[in-house]
Amino acid sequence: MQYIRPAFRNARYTFSRSLNPNPNNPFLLVTLHALPSVNASHSPSYFTPETFRPLSPVCCFSSASMAGGSDHSAPPSSHSLEKQFGDFRVQLEESGSLRERIRAVVTEIESTTRLMYASLLLVHQSRPTPELLEKAKSYVNVLKDHYKQLAEVLRECSGQYYRYHGDWRSETQSVVSLLTFMHWLETGSLLMHSEAEEKLGLNSSEFGLDIEDYLIGVCFMSNELPRYVVNQVTAGDYDCPRKVLKFLTELHAAFRMLNLRNDFLRKKFDGMKYDLRRVEEVYYDVKIRGLTPNGELVGDQEVKEQS
Repeated sequence: MQYIRPAFRNARYTFSRSLNPNPNNPFLLVTLHALPSVNASHSPSYFTPETFRPLSPVCCFSSASMAGGSDHSAPPSSHSLEKQFGDFRVQLEESGSLRERIRAVVTEIESTTRLMYASLLLVHQSRPTPELLEKAKSYVNVLKDHYKQLAEVLRECSGQYYRYHGDWRSETQSVVSLLTFMHWLETGSLLMHSEAEEKLGLNSSEFGLDIEDYLIGVCFMSNELPRYVVNQVTAGDYDCPRKVLKFLTELHAAFRMLNLRNDFLRKKFDGMKYDLRRVEEVYYDVKIRGLTPNGELVGDQEVKEQS
């Protein structure tokens, strides 16, 4: 019986250490001291020192063991992280260098387009002459060489046409508008998509003319026709409104076949109907005034014929 009190004291101390590794915690000490003490005289005879054994270290959880559990999940290697961003840096530098080369060629295309447009502006001042058209057509071969250079640059990044397409999109649309306008001045018909590719030396299988760029370029060309009609009527060509009206009516009906989304192409197509309306107004004025294609009034012509 003399070992009962020391054994119970040791068991209580071991139990308190397993619950609170920090012996300086006053809350747990107060709680454990509040437990009733066991009187040795009233203790059963079967209490022996072996009855209260220290708890196994496996069952004793401590903040130190919990904090050390995160050491098993190794952080990502700094070497692999540096290698990944090093590859990113090389790819971005190559892409930036390629884009600078593309923009250098596009700048030449834009410069040639401005010269070509400046030549075509003269058709608004007088009736188109072969000399004016020949001067504008002389820049077509220059544009063809520029697009050949652009195609050679893009061969270095095969399969990434639309990644860099935005760098030459607007310039190509302007080129198409000028080509279609010149073609209409010569033939009175629309320049086909395949014909535009042929003039620029493009190949649909490798580096071709995007369909939307072609359509937007055609819409740009229609914006020039109302001004052209007004200037031609002023110059005495009273049959021009009829020709342009017939062409724009057929072109507008052809665009109606397309299921266009609410994007830039749809906005340009919506603007075509205003071009058509302006040409209709000019044609109506010429018709209502009785002007003949040769510039004479219908009444005056009848008087001359009767005399």
